[in-house]
Amino acid sequence: MPGIVCAIAGAELMPETRFTLVEADIRKATFLRTVLRETGVRAEVIAERIERTTPLQADCLSARALADLGELLTFATLHLVPAGKALFPKGATWEKEVEAARARWNFTAIPHRSMTHPEAVILEIGDVSHV
Repeated sequence: MPGIVCAIAGAELMPETRFTLVEADIRKATFLRTVLRETGVRAEVIAERIERTTPLQADCLSARALADLGELLTFATLHLVPAGKALFPKGATWEKEVEAARARWNFTAIPHRSMTHPEAVILEIGDVSHV
């Protein structure tokens, strides 16, 4: 869901930016395509699992409620350009996820406090590599 919101906002604020939305659930992918068509926003929807998707070479990657941080970092190494950033919304246990992920990964993590929940953050992740 964060991708469609970003694509709609980006169409007005950054019209040259390309958005690719990856959604494995065919019904949800169809919904995303419908929203894009109805709003006139240009973006690509890929209806397959993120781990099966051809590397996207993205500057920015986001995922909501998909996996724990360790698994998300696997997707980040697959789909981000080397200097890319990932933005991952995380709930109240975000610090435990960061600590657990550091056992397998090196990365920078800047937490940005959520405006919707006092214990949640959006983690800005960069410089991802295996330990």
